[in-house]
Amino acid sequence: MEGESVMLDHFLWSVVVVPPLVVLAVRWLADRLAPFAAARAVAWSALAVAAASTFNLVLFALHAVAEIPLVGGALGWSTRVVYEDTERVPFVPWLSIALLAYAVIALVWRLRRHRRVLAMIPDGGDAGGLVMVDDDEARAFAVPGRPGRIVVTTGMREALTERQFEALLAHENAHLTERHHRLARAADLAVAAHPALWWVGRHVDYLIERAADERAAADLGSRSLVARAIGAAALAGVAPRTPAHLHAAAAGGVVPRRVARLLQPSTGKAPRVLYAIPVALALASIVWTGEATLDLVELFISAAR
Repeated sequence: MEGESVMLDHFLWSVVVVPPLVVLAVRWLADRLAPFAAARAVAWSALAVAAASTFNLVLFALHAVAEIPLVGGALGWSTRVVYEDTERVPFVPWLSIALLAYAVIALVWRLRRHRRVLAMIPDGGDAGGLVMVDDDEARAFAVPGRPGRIVVTTGMREALTERQFEALLAHENAHLTERHHRLARAADLAVAAHPALWWVGRHVDYLIERAADERAAADLGSRSLVARAIGAAALAGVAPRTPAHLHAAAAGGVVPRRVARLLQPSTGKAPRVLYAIPVALALASIVWTGEATLDLVELFISAAR
């Protein structure tokens, strides 16, 4: 049936094809774009793709419910007409219910985890929002809010020189002033909705750290100083145990890559067309989701005749 192939095309495009394409696009664009602009394009595009994918799952879940004879009898339509629409792939509507349940559970779990993490952060701080915590483990991270705070342990402070500590604060302050937490949350929600976007979420975190590195280097007028501060902070840290979604200057395995980028001259502006690649994929997915919605409405109208 023509309707069957169209409905399945929508499912394949928005749920199966586009998310991996976004991953490939981000991998290729990684260090070709300015970090902050790239983080914005990638994070919001990933969220749009995830939303389109999730909405497709909702549509196919409704399709599955509409196949139930009791539902068809109550609403006065032919469940046979609905079933025949996906007769060759009868598992897709029911698989969509399982995937949708997973996405909802993952979203709720991540939202609750985020609230728990924020509740663990100490209040207070000086006039500049700096909160010093008596802890031998070297850690530092930015906490979004009104006002935002920068949490630094005594272990981290003792590991850095005055200038390196200044660079660390400039880095963390960049996270707060440029509202990087919004991009991190967008990427995290995208990952929760579609596991295939996990790598994109990790890369948004990397781009956010790179953006803070570049902002700190510009504010202090020294790329090498920021590079040394990041390296010293990473060496001082025992393990990357920063609370989830709170940005740390010394985050894990990407440190050598970030330091290497800082030790290179600042690159010029990338062609704007490159930013359009993930955005175009997201828009295409949204358009196809809109068409899928119309197809399902037409199917229900046909089943009601």
